Amino acid sequence: MTTSPSGSSVAEAEAFLAAHPDVEAIDIVLHDANGIGRGKIIRRHELLPFYRSGRHLPISILGLDICGEDVHETGLIWDQGDGDLRAWPVPGTLKRLHGTNPARAEVFMSMYSLDGVPMGSDPRHALARQLAAMEAEGMHPAGAFELEFFLLANERDGNGRVQPARAVLDGRPSSKTEVYSVDHLHGMQPLFSDIYAAAELAGVQAETMISEYAPGQYELTLHYRTNVLQAADDLFRLKRIVRMQARRHGVTACFMAKPVEDYAGSGMHFHVSLQDPAGRNLFVEAKEGRWSPTLLHALGGLIATMGESMLVFAPHANSWRRFAAQSYAPVAPTWGVNNRSVALRIPAGDVQARRIEHRPAGVDANPYLVGATVLAGIRHGLAHRIDPGPEVTGNGYDAPGSDTIPRDWREAIRAATGSAFLKAALGEEMHRTFTAIKAAEYARVARTIADVDYDLYLHTV
Repeated sequence: MTTSPSGSSVAEAEAFLAAHPDVEAIDIVLHDANGIGRGKIIRRHELLPFYRSGRHLPISILGLDICGEDVHETGLIWDQGDGDLRAWPVPGTLKRLHGTNPARAEVFMSMYSLDGVPMGSDPRHALARQLAAMEAEGMHPAGAFELEFFLLANERDGNGRVQPARAVLDGRPSSKTEVYSVDHLHGMQPLFSDIYAAAELAGVQAETMISEYAPGQYELTLHYRTNVLQAADDLFRLKRIVRMQARRHGVTACFMAKPVEDYAGSGMHFHVSLQDPAGRNLFVEAKEGRWSPTLLHALGGLIATMGESMLVFAPHANSWRRFAAQSYAPVAPTWGVNNRSVALRIPAGDVQARRIEHRPAGVDANPYLVGATVLAGIRHGLAHRIDPGPEVTGNGYDAPGSDTIPRDWREAIRAATGSAFLKAALGEEMHRTFTAIKAAEYARVARTIADVDYDLYLHTV
């Protein structure tokens, strides 16, 4: 086929090449179930053919685990003869990369069958389906993701543990929790300047930079988007930018949920609201303090589906180390107002900006799948008019626990695998692919002998 099912146009590529005659190569990037960018680097002369006819890629590229190994249980490997599907450019994502020499660009792509049907195991399509369903119901989600991350030294400390990166400006070490310290940010200013420059070049509206709640931890906020698919694209692109620019400055950007055992982990909070066709915020209450039924039912749906969805929000073994009391990561399906100890926070501020801050997801989660699951949870709550229960005030970590939330990764995999809600939220193919990959990764971790086993048992049992 020659008509792009993604809506991309050859004119976009022609205009880009004309505006950037020095660009020699382009990263073409497809994001898999784990959010890992997979694809190819093509030469300048290959860009127009890519826009005209797409690019053949093996179906197995979407059936890989975190290590890039085939997961046969996905049904995407030999069950399909490892045949080719066709990837097409995502409109509006062809952008120049900052600081590359020779000059390079990147473009996101999504996967389709050879006859143009969206490929069900492509996570971007899962979010697109939920957005289409909401729009058919007269609702238009808007939102933004927050990016928390660590900047680490390339070398481990004397005990083999990761350590915070020294300031790139003057080499000053960072060993304290410099939460909200402005002066501390100055030491990383050359790196941050490159991150902002790269984001501007890519059309990503990166905003406030914060020194977060651990040595070497930072947060970068993104501008609210009226298109949640674009908000997820922003998050993926910003992670690539931070990683690339950190490498250029001699440090490592870390997007593990919990890289340092004694400090808080890194979240990927998702701020979301709903608009009607006229652009009015459906979460706004008629009188301040008397919550909109739409907002309450949305909260109810998110609370009711949180347990079976936790694998999406905490997809890796390391993800589960982030959840602990007093850690700024939620440990129960709770909601509250202006309260960071709950899972679903209603931020203080202008009533016209009323929104839900969804806090369970770690920065290691896939924003396409997080977005799809959160929107499906909201739709579920609205359809069934679910009551969220009472608001939590004060310390949410003192609130009664819930047996609906899995206690660990293994339980989360079991809950997700058997969840009819999650199957509908992600689509049957994406659900099968994602849960099969997670089961394979769990088996890999379970059979690995960790150093702590030797520390505890080698000379004692």
